[in-house]
Amino acid sequence: MNAMDAALICKSLSDDNRLQIIQMLADGEKCACKLLEAFDITQPTLSYHMKNLTECGLVDVRREGKWSYYAINCQTLGAFKAFVSGLSCTPVGENNTCQ
Repeated sequence: MNAMDAALICKSLSDDNRLQIIQMLADGEKCACKLLEAFDITQPTLSYHMKNLTECGLVDVRREGKWSYYAINCQTLGAFKAFVSGLSCTPVGENNTCQ
């Protein structure tokens, strides 16, 4: 995963509702109707959030008749987790070449 893809996911997850949706989807695929029941938002607002999550690749959508079912894209989530795991820090004062 490159930095731009990771940034899109971070931007998507910066919204509290979208982060809660991801937490709900961690249990498995959910119908949009079930997601909507958990929030005090309108259907168009849920659609906006789901479009954001699907466009960054974090969530997949499956349509069955008039219903939409959403699930976490495990490949994208795994790549994002690997990207974040590759980040590290050096405590202040260590390897400091400026004196």
